[in-house]
Amino acid sequence: MRAFGFAGFSGAGKTTLIECLIPRLVAAGLRVSLIKHAHHRFDIDKPGKDSWRHREAGASEVLIASDQRWALMHELRGEPEPDLGALMQHLSPCDLVLIEGYKRASIPKLEVHRPELGKPLLSPQDPDIVALASDVQIDSALPQFRLSDYDAITAFVIREATSQSRYPLQS
Repeated sequence: MRAFGFAGFSGAGKTTLIECLIPRLVAAGLRVSLIKHAHHRFDIDKPGKDSWRHREAGASEVLIASDQRWALMHELRGEPEPDLGALMQHLSPCDLVLIEGYKRASIPKLEVHRPELGKPLLSPQDPDIVALASDVQIDSALPQFRLSDYDAITAFVIREATSQSRYPLQS
């Protein structure tokens, strides 16, 4: 599996960009998975539902399944947050894993930047950022894309992900 990341501050447009890229990557014949890092406490379960009640009772893992999907919820219960490599081991085999967040991961990343957020560029301090996407031209030697140029970004991601010789996938 190959990994390609999207880094940027909250509100820059990472989720929207990825949402527009996934159908193009799938249309190009790739099986795509995604890992998203959340910087805050989150829950995909609903209070009062059976699976929530089982987790609240102390189960370390709860797997819920139907004829449409299944989900595994794992409670860390004080254990350290797993790194990206450990999380990738939980995914089924695929061609490309898109990573949203994990700014410090040693994988090729596209930085999504909106100057109006008032946040600095990440790329000057991160050698793993291989391109930029923004609504404005940025003073950088890195390849740049308009945020709405989904076809060009898709082609770049495919090229970059298939030539990842300098990014051995950590396990």
